[in-house]
Amino acid sequence: MPCIAKKYEVTREELRVGEVPAVDYVLSTRELALMAREGGISFRELPEGEFDAPLGESTGAGVIFGTTGGVVEAALRTVGEMAGGPPLEELEFAGLRGFDGLKETEVTVAGRTLKIGVAHGLGNARRLLEAIRDGEHYDVIEIMACPGGCIAGGGQPYHHGNIDIIKARMEGIYREDRGKPLRKSHTNPAVRAVYEKYLGEVGGPRAHELLHTGYKVREYI
Repeated sequence: MPCIAKKYEVTREELRVGEVPAVDYVLSTRELALMAREGGISFRELPEGEFDAPLGESTGAGVIFGTTGGVVEAALRTVGEMAGGPPLEELEFAGLRGFDGLKETEVTVAGRTLKIGVAHGLGNARRLLEAIRDGEHYDVIEIMACPGGCIAGGGQPYHHGNIDIIKARMEGIYREDRGKPLRKSHTNPAVRAVYEKYLGEVGGPRAHELLHTGYKVREYI
């Protein structure tokens, strides 16, 4: 993961199935690169192979999760069709992209116009939440703690505050998305198979139990 907060997150009681942790261990991307280097592994020299199923199937929507605005953009690609609207002809939402710390835009999907707020960086997150507290309305918000999103996470290769590096990572993600044959999460055949064979309906009892979590106010000592 690009996020070192995941190391703590997997220890939470809410992310256990009975006595079994939902995730065994978390490695950051920087740690994985270090392990490969220490093991003398060159990815360019490895023979071609296939990913373990179902992890070999991915969509452009999954790729753009890594940058600010990407999660809500990926959701918009799917939610309209799930709400009964026609497939989107345009999959890229310019108003959700870019490095502005706080972005606001309106997007129409399935005949409904949604007001969306996107923030990255904790200072901008505070501004967005204070605006909501003061009466500003949004249908959807997305907040990422790291500037630029997960591409600049604490577990990523160091960028030393160089914004150009973060922007280059951002463009790399969008370029990867554009090159994918599948660009919507709900069109991923592996994900569809998991729901059809095991989880049941989207948002159903089993999917809710295994994929959703809850949060509560905690007292600080």
